[in-house]
Amino acid sequence: MSSARTARQAATTVFVARRILTMNPAQPRATHVAVRDGRILAVGNAEDVQQWGDCAIDETLRDKVLMPGLVEGHCHLMEGAMWDAAYVGYYDRRGPDGTLWRGLTSMQSVLDRLREAERRMDDDGAPLLAWGFDPILFGTQRLTVRELDSVSATRPIAVLHASVHLMNVNSAMLRLAGIDEDTDIDGIVLDETGQPTGELQEFAAMFPVYQVIGGKLSIAASEKPDAIWNFGRVAQLAGVTTATDLVNDLSPLGNETLRTVTGDPDYPVRIVPALAPQRSPSAGPEALRAAMSANTDKLRFGPVKFIVDGSIQGFTARVKWPGYFGGQPNGLWLIAPEQLAAVLAPFHEAGLQLHIHTNGDEATEVTLDALEKLLAATPRPDHRHTLQHCQMADAAQLRRIRALGLCVNFFSNHIYYWGDAHYTQTMGPDRANRMDAAGSALRLGIPFAFHSDAPITQLSPLFTAWCAVRRRTASGRLLGAEECVPVDDALRAITLGAAYTLKMDDVVGSIEVGKFADFAVLDEDPSECAPERLKDVRVWGTVLGGRVFQAPA
Repeated sequence: MSSARTARQAATTVFVARRILTMNPAQPRATHVAVRDGRILAVGNAEDVQQWGDCAIDETLRDKVLMPGLVEGHCHLMEGAMWDAAYVGYYDRRGPDGTLWRGLTSMQSVLDRLREAERRMDDDGAPLLAWGFDPILFGTQRLTVRELDSVSATRPIAVLHASVHLMNVNSAMLRLAGIDEDTDIDGIVLDETGQPTGELQEFAAMFPVYQVIGGKLSIAASEKPDAIWNFGRVAQLAGVTTATDLVNDLSPLGNETLRTVTGDPDYPVRIVPALAPQRSPSAGPEALRAAMSANTDKLRFGPVKFIVDGSIQGFTARVKWPGYFGGQPNGLWLIAPEQLAAVLAPFHEAGLQLHIHTNGDEATEVTLDALEKLLAATPRPDHRHTLQHCQMADAAQLRRIRALGLCVNFFSNHIYYWGDAHYTQTMGPDRANRMDAAGSALRLGIPFAFHSDAPITQLSPLFTAWCAVRRRTASGRLLGAEECVPVDDALRAITLGAAYTLKMDDVVGSIEVGKFADFAVLDEDPSECAPERLKDVRVWGTVLGGRVFQAPA
């Protein structure tokens, strides 16, 4: 855990900083912030805050820049659970303990790391598990049973893709999971002879493997205290003070575990779990209301998450004509279009907020049709239903989003990580240039945020903001200059904008009187550094409810 200490005990503590970026347009800059009972009492200069009487002055942050604690509006506690498995991703990744795992840029290096992990295992019967694999970055090469059997033909192996929408397994795992050429499940890829290749697309196809490996590699991690603590460490290192678990089973054990861990004063993050009815069909609005009745300052149930399609880089997202650039078949529906409105209706009618995963523009179109129908039947002026990812939305769809009063949380990291692949393999130049159209959303006045979807990409909101500002791919290609957003708008999107999409802008997202005293502590002012350096601004630590958490040196 990062070192934590409480500011000097007094009724009121005043933090002094070189500069405070408040995200409050009525008072954008300050140098002092007074904190009492974990909340912001006053913001301004020394004279302003001392009007409240006796206070303890905390000079620890005098040479730092404060901004609101960063808000990650789409990520998963799974980020904290994945580190029990081998990381085989293409890009460098830093773990909860600060260890930097180098990215693997060839199929051979992926297999070598798997072999190394297999050699370290003591239990001959245990499965070898790995995560972060990204086949689209290897061109036409695909990972199959043959390659994984070269690592081990007897130990079951499962390799989860970076998108978490696909998985590769070896022959031993296929046998254990009962998957063969006669298994009638969408998403089991077959070769030219009709045999499974070991690639499993989307959750139905992966489900038999999850039955074998249990809760490991699962997106649900709220029942695991170590995973929640690991997640907290990763988030705090990135300056995050409020984060979602945007797929949650709402299990009694998971709820209690979250209450226990977040209730520890040393836990550095506020957690917002979202009920995922597709994983827990029996957990309806009543179960969510019951969980919400026990909300605390650091644990806030409320959102509901649905997933309509898959991932673009996995070719499982649903896209409109002309389809995928390389001619691959269209993706998979995770909710049948004709059923979507009925599936969403009980939660909308109960006054709950919907967060809906739509990657492809066909999935977005179907979702807009369903929401338009629901809002006509049951109007809700401030519903703030949010489209998550919404990567391929076109101009007409964005206008509909604005007319329906929806929010969008863009997956801007895609521009860097997969932009080159989208340009050459999935969408082609025209559609790749309009992906994650935050510039258009800004011009239309659509409320928006940016996210990492951790563990899909590294949890680092300043990097995510940089992706939206620069729109540069890993090779340096500029994708859609007209969709770039100014730095100030990007910073708002990872603070107050994200808080708005979570219906939490009354308590987090800006440094204003009455809100939680949550701050990201930075070594420099991100609003004044060169835009290309935004991702490199160092996070010194965080403040949560007035308590200082310093990141390890």
